[in-house]
Amino acid sequence: MTALATWWKLDIAELAPGAHHDAVAAIGNDLVRRLAEPHRHYHTAVHVLELFWALEDLERAGALTQREGCLGRLAGWFHDAVYDPGAAAGSNEEASAELAVRDLRALGLSRDDVDRVRDLVLATEHHELGGDVLAAAFHDADLWILGSAPARYAEYTLQVRQEYTAVPEDAFRAGRARVLAPFLQRESIYATDFARGAWEHAARTNVAQELARLRA
Repeated sequence: MTALATWWKLDIAELAPGAHHDAVAAIGNDLVRRLAEPHRHYHTAVHVLELFWALEDLERAGALTQREGCLGRLAGWFHDAVYDPGAAAGSNEEASAELAVRDLRALGLSRDDVDRVRDLVLATEHHELGGDVLAAAFHDADLWILGSAPARYAEYTLQVRQEYTAVPEDAFRAGRARVLAPFLQRESIYATDFARGAWEHAARTNVAQELARLRA
C-alpha cells in the first residue's frame, strides 16, 4: 500500500502541483478505502498495483511517455473505484468516471487531463482495441492479468468467482464465457506491440483453457 500511496502523491504533484496536501491525502485515502471493500476479491489494491507495474513495463518499452504514465495511473486508481458486481452493465464505469471528474477537478487538474482520465475509465466497460497511444497502453495494462503466469491466472479466476458468489454456477459459467470468448476472436488481444510480444501468447493460452473449463 505504501508504493501505491507514493505513486498517488507523485502523480498528483506532477499533474496538479498546486493541489492542497490535505485534499490529496483525503482523496487518496478514500480510494484506498474503496479498494479494500469486503465484496472485492480481484478488483482490489493488488489489481491496481499490477496495472501500475504493467504501465511501467510499457513506459520502459517506449509505448507511452512518463506524463502519459501519470495519467494512466490516475485512471487505474479510478477505473474500479465504484464496483458493485450486481450493478447494471456500464453503471460502475459511469459512476467511477463521475467520481474521477469530481475528485480530479477538486485537485486542480487541467480540463484536458480530467477528460483523458474520464475517457480511459469509461473505455474499460468494453475493452475495445483502438484509440491513441495512452488508450492503447492503458487497455493493455488493465488486461495484463490475462497474460499472467498460470498460478496467478488461476488465482484471478477464483477471485472473480468469489465476487459473483450470488450468481448460480451455470449462469456464472455462461456469463463468464460471453466475456472471454470475444478476446480470442480478435486478431490480437492487446493493442501495443510490446504487449503483443510479451503477453499475447500466454493470454490466449490462459483464456482458451479457462473457456474449455467453463464449457465442460
